Amino acid sequence: MISNAFTVDPWSVHEPELDVDLLGQTESLFALANGHVGMRGNLDEGEPHRMPGTYLNSFFESRPLPHAEGGFGFPEENQTLVNVPNGKLIRLLVDDEPLDVRYGEVHDHQRTLDMRSGLLTRHVEWTSPNGQRVDVTSQRLVSFSQRAVAAISYEVSIPEDARSDALLVVQSELFANEQMPEITGDPRVAAALTKPLAPEHNSHSTYGARMTHQTKRSELRVGAAMEHQVFGPDDMQVESSCSKNVGRTTVICRLRPGQSLRIVKYLAYGWSSTRSQPAIVDQVEAALDASLYTGWEGLVAAQREYLDAYWARADIEIDGDPRMQQAIRFSLFHVLQAGARSEKRAIGAKGLTGQGYDGHSFWDCETFVLPLFMHTNPNVAADALRWRHSTLGIARAHAETLGLAGAAFAWRTIRGEECSGYWPAGTAAFHVNADIADAVLRYVAATEDTEFEREIGVDLLVDTARLWRSLGHHDSESNFRIDGVTGPDEYSSIADNNVYTNLMAQRNLRGAAAAAVRHPREAERLGVSSEEVASWRAAANAMVIPFDEKLGVHPQAEGFTSHAHWNFEKTPEENYPLLLNYPYFDLYRKQVVKQPDLVLAMVQCPDAFTPEQKAANFAYYERITVRDSSLSPGTLAVMATETGHLDLAYDYLCEAVQMDLADLENNVRDGIHLAAVASGWTAIVQGLGGMRTHDGTLTFAPRLPSAVAGLRFRVLWRGRSIHLDVGHGEATYSLEEPVTMPGPAGMSATSSESLELRHHDEDFQLTAGEPLTFEIPPTPSRGTIEQPPGRAPLFRRMHQ
Repeated sequence: MISNAFTVDPWSVHEPELDVDLLGQTESLFALANGHVGMRGNLDEGEPHRMPGTYLNSFFESRPLPHAEGGFGFPEENQTLVNVPNGKLIRLLVDDEPLDVRYGEVHDHQRTLDMRSGLLTRHVEWTSPNGQRVDVTSQRLVSFSQRAVAAISYEVSIPEDARSDALLVVQSELFANEQMPEITGDPRVAAALTKPLAPEHNSHSTYGARMTHQTKRSELRVGAAMEHQVFGPDDMQVESSCSKNVGRTTVICRLRPGQSLRIVKYLAYGWSSTRSQPAIVDQVEAALDASLYTGWEGLVAAQREYLDAYWARADIEIDGDPRMQQAIRFSLFHVLQAGARSEKRAIGAKGLTGQGYDGHSFWDCETFVLPLFMHTNPNVAADALRWRHSTLGIARAHAETLGLAGAAFAWRTIRGEECSGYWPAGTAAFHVNADIADAVLRYVAATEDTEFEREIGVDLLVDTARLWRSLGHHDSESNFRIDGVTGPDEYSSIADNNVYTNLMAQRNLRGAAAAAVRHPREAERLGVSSEEVASWRAAANAMVIPFDEKLGVHPQAEGFTSHAHWNFEKTPEENYPLLLNYPYFDLYRKQVVKQPDLVLAMVQCPDAFTPEQKAANFAYYERITVRDSSLSPGTLAVMATETGHLDLAYDYLCEAVQMDLADLENNVRDGIHLAAVASGWTAIVQGLGGMRTHDGTLTFAPRLPSAVAGLRFRVLWRGRSIHLDVGHGEATYSLEEPVTMPGPAGMSATSSESLELRHHDEDFQLTAGEPLTFEIPPTPSRGTIEQPPGRAPLFRRMHQ
């Protein structure tokens, strides 16, 4: 765990000194991205490093996906996010000695990620092995305002008290096909690809270089370009060159004590599966010209303007725990970086911070990431769903291969094809289809975007409803069953009537039926008949939702509560996560839960359970959930709040937002756990804020744990901004006009009317300029609750 390595600050992550052993972790934590371009937080000089990484959203290479024993319908190819030409590299030689923190003497080394400015700043004071001291300050950004652009300001100075002049050579590079470290062991980590980029074109100017490459199997074309502005002594020398894989601009000068050399490096990236090589060159050249026109100061100002607007919409203020405040903003910042300019492309499980999971997008994007955007920056959520829609043809073909109607979306993918080689956890996890449909329904409810529903939503809802109607069947008693599927809990597989899957499919079927009625032209275009709509409703109404009458709880799936219990007492702590130390067949037949499957069902479908059932279910599953998935704590925090376990909820909230800053799972080196940190928003807004939707009305039931003195946040709802200020005794609601986001992600208010809301059980009308305050009712007492031995919340264990 590395949280103690950082200074606690509400708006920044500051590393006061360098620990080379933690470079893998900090490369992910200090990564910068905008949803289109991503750059890991490597040192400027490139070495030492754990994983160099510069990524473009959805730019991948294909590779064979072998199976120990093949089967009909198994995916044959994987897709892996590719490291594109690295433009971060700026190497410095001081009197022929390269700046390398492993040699010479480092007097000071500090890095700061500022979440208000979007800048990563690094300051180094270093004495070379031959005794020459230099000070280096660099700042790096990936632009939110110009999606193809990144920029670096790099300044070297000789201290006034230095003993002599210094000859400096700065080599600024654009490097393709970098040597990648070998990754072995953990199956969750991406396989590194060796030299995936085939050179096509290269050229250079006095101050920069350009190159294009094409992947060998997926045949995607990428262009990268760099240009520099140089400020230094009049007699400095600048020249550039470019070969197939290396573009280099070299600056040579001699500095006297007190003098400095500053270089501003502009980078532009673009890729396409269809554009020609000259078109890609022109594309990145135009982006580069635009960045030079804007200039460094202009890019910095635009970055701050974008983030000011984002924080005015999305910021969460929490009183009582400064480390938590920092972690919450860190989480919100990284979620923004993953999706802000993704623009109809996938949002991967690691964003653009690392190659974990091969860069794939999973179901957890729709379930955990998109809700945050729906209520802070809705156009990002809409674009993510438009990406899903763009893969509809592939999903339909996959369903046809499986002998099913409608569309079967991939469990993990980049372009749309299924990339999971383990079909019980991949293909059989059909719930991804209902998760996508659920995101459509939630987005439309939150925005009243009828154009989106007509153009995108109806297609997705209809095709997923058709899947469920063909996947399930009416049994002899006319109950609708969905057998042989895998729910969110990956320690259970190929189960009958998984409660989460069935409830979400039920919501999907009803939502599709309602959308078909609202949009008859679209329904006609898709060949939806009144008989088909009636069949969806009949299946939804007859959906099997198992319940164990003897135990008084819902089994995760039919028969689950009859399975043998896992022997937690004899499971040593070092054997977690269980999937790395025990065979799946043993996990599948025991009552042990990786991530809270049934609890997530209660969060996503709250009206399907009574308060008494929620309390009993939560207590039962808390005793068998080991949280080997980073998706667990945010979900558990929501239900812990709702069932009255407020301090436990806070423990889980801490775990969710500190997942990466504290490296709780010891694998942040592979990239940020995007859905986990996004679930921190869920834990606060849906948990502590109690936000739900009931019959089209937005409701809140706020309550605070003892560790939180106060809480303030905003959510967008139907074009309006609702501000909630929560204390221990009362909550105040205000209605505001939302701040417009700069650029294409902007969204303005759509109505000046009051909003109908609910506080606990009290309905009210909220009008702009007229805040309303309500008392918070006492928290119901639910008694004690237990986790498996040794699996109490991490932060609770750390402080015991």
